Amino acid sequence: MEINKYIDHTLLKADAKKEDVIKICKEAIEYKFKSVCVNSSFAKLVKKELEDSGVDLTVVVGFPLGAMSTEAKVFETKYAIDNGADEIDMVINISALKDKDYGYLEEEIGKLKEVCGQKILKVIIETCLLTDDEKVKVCQIAKKAGADFVKTSTGFSTAGAKVEDVRLMRETVGEDMGVKASGGIRTLEDVEKFIEAGASRIGASASVQIMEELKNRE
Repeated sequence: MEINKYIDHTLLKADAKKEDVIKICKEAIEYKFKSVCVNSSFAKLVKKELEDSGVDLTVVVGFPLGAMSTEAKVFETKYAIDNGADEIDMVINISALKDKDYGYLEEEIGKLKEVCGQKILKVIIETCLLTDDEKVKVCQIAKKAGADFVKTSTGFSTAGAKVEDVRLMRETVGEDMGVKASGGIRTLEDVEKFIEAGASRIGASASVQIMEELKNRE
């Protein structure tokens, strides 16, 4: 199992400096991570840093609350793709889910997938704010709308990824859709537990420590 290929090496802090972003790009190239995950304002910089490295660029959209208009998310998605994004991690409108406005959610996810085309669209559902029924429902909606992945968390709400949530998400979407665990994943043991539960991608800012742990184990 190539654990590095599961990892989206992530920096989403509001106070991240350009030098911090360049540093995680260098780390991602060194460890051959799947992608670097950043806010949209850094898309152009990261694309340039990752040129010809084989590491993808993931950009978050509607981050971290998901509460802005669909039009704003569509614009941000277009901007990200125009500036080199290979993958988009969008946050759902959690209010719409709580209000059972399922049509809104499906339409929004569908519009973003339309903009993405062949690029990967991951749907962040923010599990810590949802009941199990809501988790199942939004995973079903994301699948129906054509998303490629469902993702547990932004890492900026009340809690991060939980193994039981990943298991539930995997059971709901089946084997032909991605499940990304993200938020609070800091050790090799965490990563292995999430992969075992059905995660096909891991979002982490502690990726280097995780890989060093793996190296030391070997």
